[in-house]
Amino acid sequence: MTSPSVTTTKPQAAAPAVRPEPVALSTPGHDTGLLLLRLVLGLTMAAHGTQKLFGWFDGGGISGTGQFFTASGYPAGDAMAVLAGLTETLGGLGLALGLLTPLAGAAIVGTLINAIAVHGTGAFFAPKGIEYELLLTAGAAALALTGPGRYAVDRFLPVLRGHRLAHGALAVALGVVLAAVLLLVRS
Repeated sequence: MTSPSVTTTKPQAAAPAVRPEPVALSTPGHDTGLLLLRLVLGLTMAAHGTQKLFGWFDGGGISGTGQFFTASGYPAGDAMAVLAGLTETLGGLGLALGLLTPLAGAAIVGTLINAIAVHGTGAFFAPKGIEYELLLTAGAAALALTGPGRYAVDRFLPVLRGHRLAHGALAVALGVVLAAVLLLVRS
C-alpha cells in the first residue's frame, strides 16, 4: 500500500544559463572617430590617385607618373601609373564611403608597400623618410581590420554588415601578397 503523504514530483527543467550581454564596442564616439579617419585617409589617397590619373593637384598625370614608374624599375610605366592611380582613387573613395572597407584598406596597404619600397627605408623622418607612407599604411590596415563603423555604406551590405576580423585579415594579406608580386616584377 502506498501512503497518501508520498507524492511524486517531476524534475524541473534546468533554467538556461544567463550569459552576460557583450559590451558594445560601437559607440557614437567610436563610430565618429572611424568616420573621421576614413574621410581623411580615404580622400587623401583618392587625391593622390587623381594626381596620377588626371594630373590634378599638380600631379604628373599618366605620362609623368609612368615615366617615374619606368625610372623606378617597373615594366610598362604608363600601365603601372594607371594601376596605381585607380587603386589609390578607388581604394581611397571606398575608405571614405565605408564601401567594401576591408578591400579598400587592402588596396591602399598594397599600394603603399610599393611606395615604401620605391622610396627606400634609408630614413624614418621626412624629407627622405617613410613616416608619411607608414602612417597611411597603418591607418588603412587598421580600418580594414576594425571595420568602418556604423556610419558607412558597408552597413547596408549583408556580408559586411557585421564586420568580421577574418574579412579584414584576409583582405590585408591579399594586399600584401599583391604588393609583393608587383615588387617582384620590378627590375
